Amino acid sequence: MEVTAIATQGRSGSSDWVTSFMLLFGDSGLAWKQYGQSEDTGTYTGNTNSEGVVQHKLVHSIAARFLRFVPLDWSTTGWIGLRVEVYGCVYKSDVADFNGRSALLYRFNQKSQRTVKDVISLRFKSYGADGVLVHGEGHRGDYLTLELHHGTLALHLNLDDAKLYPSSANVSVFLGCLLDDQLWHYVLVKRSNKQVNLTVDGHTRHLSTTGVEDSLEVDYELSFGGIPIPGKPGSFLRKNFHGCIENLYYNGVNIINLAKRRKLQIHSVGNVTFSCSEPQPQMVSTTFLSSSSSYLSLPLEPLGVWGLDVHFHFRTWNQEGLLFSTGLAQGSQHLVLQISRGQLHLMVHGAADVTDGLWHSVSLSYRDLMVSLVLDNEPTSTMDVQSHADSGNSVFFGGCPQYSGGCKNPTVAFQGCMRQILLNNQLMDLPRVQQGLLGNYSKLQFDICGIRNRCLPNFCEHDGRCTQSWDTFYCDCSGTGYTGETCHNSIYEASCEAHRQMGSTSGYFYIDPDGSGPLKATLVYCNMTEDKVWTVVDHNNSGFVNVTGATTKKPYVMRFNYTASLEQLRTLIGRSEHCQQEVSLHDGNKCALVVDGRPLSWWLDRSGEKQTYWGGSVPGVQQCSCSLEENCIDMNYFCNCDADTHLWVNDTGLLSYKDHLPLTEIVIGDTNRTGSAAVYRVGSLHCNGDRFLWNSASFYPGSSSLHFPKFQAELSADISLYFKTTASSGVLLENLGTADFITLKLTTPSAITFIFDVGNGPVDLTVTSPVPLNDKQWHYVRAERNLKEASLQVDQLPLHTLEAPSEGHYRLQLKSLLFIGGSTFKESSFLGCIRALTLNGVNLDLEEQAKLTPGVTPGCPGHCSGSASVCHNRGRCMEKNSGYVCDCTHSAYNGPQCKKGDQSSSRQPIHSHFLTTRTPAMLLCVSTYHQQYLAIILANNGSLQIWFHLNREERAEIFTPKASSLADGQLHRVQVHREGKDLYVQVIKTVYFLFFTQYFVETPLAAITA
Repeated sequence: MEVTAIATQGRSGSSDWVTSFMLLFGDSGLAWKQYGQSEDTGTYTGNTNSEGVVQHKLVHSIAARFLRFVPLDWSTTGWIGLRVEVYGCVYKSDVADFNGRSALLYRFNQKSQRTVKDVISLRFKSYGADGVLVHGEGHRGDYLTLELHHGTLALHLNLDDAKLYPSSANVSVFLGCLLDDQLWHYVLVKRSNKQVNLTVDGHTRHLSTTGVEDSLEVDYELSFGGIPIPGKPGSFLRKNFHGCIENLYYNGVNIINLAKRRKLQIHSVGNVTFSCSEPQPQMVSTTFLSSSSSYLSLPLEPLGVWGLDVHFHFRTWNQEGLLFSTGLAQGSQHLVLQISRGQLHLMVHGAADVTDGLWHSVSLSYRDLMVSLVLDNEPTSTMDVQSHADSGNSVFFGGCPQYSGGCKNPTVAFQGCMRQILLNNQLMDLPRVQQGLLGNYSKLQFDICGIRNRCLPNFCEHDGRCTQSWDTFYCDCSGTGYTGETCHNSIYEASCEAHRQMGSTSGYFYIDPDGSGPLKATLVYCNMTEDKVWTVVDHNNSGFVNVTGATTKKPYVMRFNYTASLEQLRTLIGRSEHCQQEVSLHDGNKCALVVDGRPLSWWLDRSGEKQTYWGGSVPGVQQCSCSLEENCIDMNYFCNCDADTHLWVNDTGLLSYKDHLPLTEIVIGDTNRTGSAAVYRVGSLHCNGDRFLWNSASFYPGSSSLHFPKFQAELSADISLYFKTTASSGVLLENLGTADFITLKLTTPSAITFIFDVGNGPVDLTVTSPVPLNDKQWHYVRAERNLKEASLQVDQLPLHTLEAPSEGHYRLQLKSLLFIGGSTFKESSFLGCIRALTLNGVNLDLEEQAKLTPGVTPGCPGHCSGSASVCHNRGRCMEKNSGYVCDCTHSAYNGPQCKKGDQSSSRQPIHSHFLTTRTPAMLLCVSTYHQQYLAIILANNGSLQIWFHLNREERAEIFTPKASSLADGQLHRVQVHREGKDLYVQVIKTVYFLFFTQYFVETPLAAITA
């Protein structure tokens, strides 16, 4: 049945009803899957009385044979009472069962089949982590393979002839995880030429083939469920699929339906049946929910002469956890099997990584004072023990109860799933455990494996690598150019102008004009002149080029490839105040640009549009700079190159219309006459200024605010701006949804508050400044919210963060207009100036919007409002009645504009004496503006630790020069000395040396001593 909605009701005429419940579904009544109502919320709201009907329409329909309602809470005045109704329709399908040694072959009518488009769709339920679903290949080297690999779906594709293009790259894409859970999964593969989309359960990955060809040529047949070896019946090239496939379509052909009707196109290999059978023995899973209190206790029968045999399967993400424990006959000793640092340990026994989310099989045998361990059919490991097992005692799986007479969790309890638990070759009856008839347990969920793939979809942005535990996910941002909990924030400045403000001189720098937006950073040259800062982007052909022999039918064409992509250049140009590109044309002996109004040479702009004006001219006219300046050598022509002379002439000028830059291609078509030639040169792209650094608006009394389209911030949101005001409070930004909202406001003269709600209740972050923020000076605010945490930064005050819950709603769903400087209800409007407002890397043009809004004016009055008066090297501009002064407190420079002095030396000695008996303790912390730091602390055990976070893409590293406790009430001397990349630490008279592999930034450090 395909279920589309459910409804619940209490017990008629009673005080019994269910107030919340969980919905499970499945095919067999043994393997269950939890249905989520929305996002991470798997709990449904039930009834508040016995007669009312509560209906829930399912966001995605369920195709299942069994539904299971699990009450979570019920009436406080009665008991559980539940009536249910299910809405839906009949579900029809064609299904085939593959036993791991079978396959279906779909044979073509001709020897081979070549396609430029392919569509493959199917649903599958797998009993193994590996197996081929679809495979086809051709004699020239083409192939397509869709297979399960360690529980993940993999698509491998090659479209090229292996003989003609032996170096062409084969492409592979991987999607999904935990797909061997014995539940149905939907797969769709769509290919059009070189473009391929792979969809698994609603999640899609796109890839493009990198070869030359765009068609797939397959010989003879496609195979489903395995890859048979020709001429060897029952033999297969790779591991076959073990499970069920339904509704299998290839380019509109129903493969299973043809097989059921025994059509000639289908050939069956092995035993393929057309009903989905359940695996034997049937595997019922149990979920261990809590890392502190989950356990399963089972009684152990008298051992007899054969000793103890334990066998079970488990899967988890966590790096730590107890799997199995039993007491030994000798005193308080225990035999413990645990996961530690991702490896399996039996006392001192280590094994391969077992925290990959896959099912792992463990067999433990205890005989004659020897314990043997087998993991996943690997070679047996053995060890000797000094005592026999304690006959008749209980054994513990997953953890230990609070009072267990000796069993203790070595680290934490196990969080994950177990199944197929056998004690002395007897399968444990877990339903009896659940009913209280066998053993004991705590914090378990029976009949379901509740493990989740928290890396699908991948919430790590900008190609960050996702890893996970049972409760949450982590993002590795190494090498991405981004930082933060979800790799959201760029580590690079937005422009060369920003680099200048940091005190940088001319040189090559990475800039990221769209910040946290989708575009990567790009390398540019920043030319810091006295009055302007130029951003220079080079291309592949910046020298003079000689052109001869070109005609209008076969013109000379040169394509320019820049060191940045066109999208990056479009963003850079849009952010800049002015851009230009020099084009120089030199002509000799009758080489014309235009003849009788018909252009013989032209260039293409960044959109690929043809342009016929040249340097120094304006769009829309076929002219050169000499025409506008009225100094062409022959005023009958608009360009010097069009004059009919035998002399070398030139037309040189600047292209400066931003919407057409950069020049991407030049075409020259009149150099084929005897003795004619042309020489051209296209210079680098030059841009200056930052339109948004000082883009500002002034808000006056009268409850006026600027309105913009809603903020697109479902999964992550970052907001940065500068403000100055004399008011004691005011809303800086607000955007509302039906229930969700996000607000940034000045709540008191010295406090900024960031509030948002994604459906779990309001989250409030407040930063209070030690000095007033309504002092008519510019103050910087940056707020961020993502799936891992929320943060708020004000000026250079410490960053305030708040961890996000691992469960619950996570999408910020906004609907109204975005209000800047006010709120929807026109309360607490902002009075003052706002500038440089950026939302998720998008700069809002406050000045343009202010021109259309009464009560708001573009720009901001004051001496510190423009880029011309800004203080240098992170100096702060302070307004005065008759001018301004630069506060150089947070700069490594001094002087009227914070320009004098040198940056901090690469040598940084630190000396400290301390005496304490308390731990933990902060001795010293040295931090930079960009949250890089070096800290000296005493850990909980009193040992000295050096914490350093020097590379913003990576996590902090910890160095422990002395393991013994220094919190002994004695006077200790610590000396830390840095020489470039080397750090020396001296405690008392012992010297330790550490080599920094990271890059230590040469920026001023602000010391804070605890």
